[in-house]
Amino acid sequence: MGKLGILMMAYGSPESLDDMEAYLNDIRGGRPMSPEFVEEFRGRYAQIGGKSPLNALTFAQAEATEVVLRERGVDAKVYVGMRHWMPWIKDAVADMHADGVTDAVAIVMAPHYSSMSIGRYWQKVKDAQEAVGSDIDFQFVDSWSRQKKLLDAQLVKTKAGLAKFDVGDKVKVVFSAHSLPARLKEMGDPYDDELQDNAQTLADRLGEIDWMFSYQSAAKTGEPWLGPKIEDVILELAQAGYRNILSVPIGFVCDHVEVLYDIDIGCQEIAQEQGVRLERVEMMNNDSVFVGAVADAIEEQVKSKGPHDG
Repeated sequence: MGKLGILMMAYGSPESLDDMEAYLNDIRGGRPMSPEFVEEFRGRYAQIGGKSPLNALTFAQAEATEVVLRERGVDAKVYVGMRHWMPWIKDAVADMHADGVTDAVAIVMAPHYSSMSIGRYWQKVKDAQEAVGSDIDFQFVDSWSRQKKLLDAQLVKTKAGLAKFDVGDKVKVVFSAHSLPARLKEMGDPYDDELQDNAQTLADRLGEIDWMFSYQSAAKTGEPWLGPKIEDVILELAQAGYRNILSVPIGFVCDHVEVLYDIDIGCQEIAQEQGVRLERVEMMNNDSVFVGAVADAIEEQVKSKGPHDG
């Protein structure tokens, strides 16, 4: 193995409200959208401070991961590329090529694999290689949802969330992840199975908890998406007599609009209208155990190829 590089990828987020139309246009692949649609999203981002912390948090995760890898003797720079905003994946690959990287491990800051999500990042990397004229030998971390340290970090966060309630409170733990089109199950895609397995594993480790799994943040595309929707779940739980809900968004690894708006504002409004107390666990962000899980997933791929030159 020659010079090693690590490519860490995330969805990306606009740096200002003025960038919203261009950002949404990239996500939608140029499909027409109404001014009202753009304004709706501007409004959401305005309510969380004008921009998402996703980009900054991903860079912090990359920096921390690089430190851990170097401490373990893996001499590699961690590059960051975003799928729908700057720095684009193609720019990160170009930087890697310019730096003389010959071998690389790519990982997406989403632990559960789907061809409709993670698979599209891999295609972006391949397209970037062609555009740059690069022949970096990439290895891809398809799924890392069963990394021990990830499960350990999730367990700690969930226990801390449950501790917000009084002993004896009847609490429903609602695990969630970003929804995707329902047809992926017919395709044999592992996304739903991996998420259900993640939730079940956490529930087993937590012991006697009352829990369920839901989906959130589905796009309006005119086709069925995976459910149940977390908004519907909150209403149904309220009608069933629940007054305490703990949101555990296991499909996400840092604070961003799907958490700060969709859960903390959208779902919170529904809960308050129903007289329900809704709490949410802290996201992973730069948690040291979580960073260790990312490093473990990367290091497994590095070791599978053997030693490398610095």
